[in-house]
Amino acid sequence: MYAVIETGGKQYRVQEGDTVFVEKLNVNEGESVKFDKILLLSDEGKITVGKPYVDGSSVEGKVVENGKAKKVIVFKYKPKKDYRNKQGHRQPYTKVMIEKISL
Repeated sequence: MYAVIETGGKQYRVQEGDTVFVEKLNVNEGESVKFDKILLLSDEGKITVGKPYVDGSSVEGKVVENGKAKKVIVFKYKPKKDYRNKQGHRQPYTKVMIEKISL
């Protein structure tokens, strides 16, 4: 059984026991989180597609960690114009372990 969920403007294909890095959620470590925006469910070969979401279904998970990704360097410059701009960015994330998919 797997599901396609939507969170943080992105879509993720998840199964029970999977660990997923999603956009930062306002939830502390160790707490549970429930995803209600289910786009697709597959159960033993039977596929249910939502319009836009599958009614009455949810995916439950447990927050394992809140953190930041590795630093990405953004460097802009224009040749011969003495313009250089160096900037770093670390995207915050939430690591979620999927515990249960319910129909």
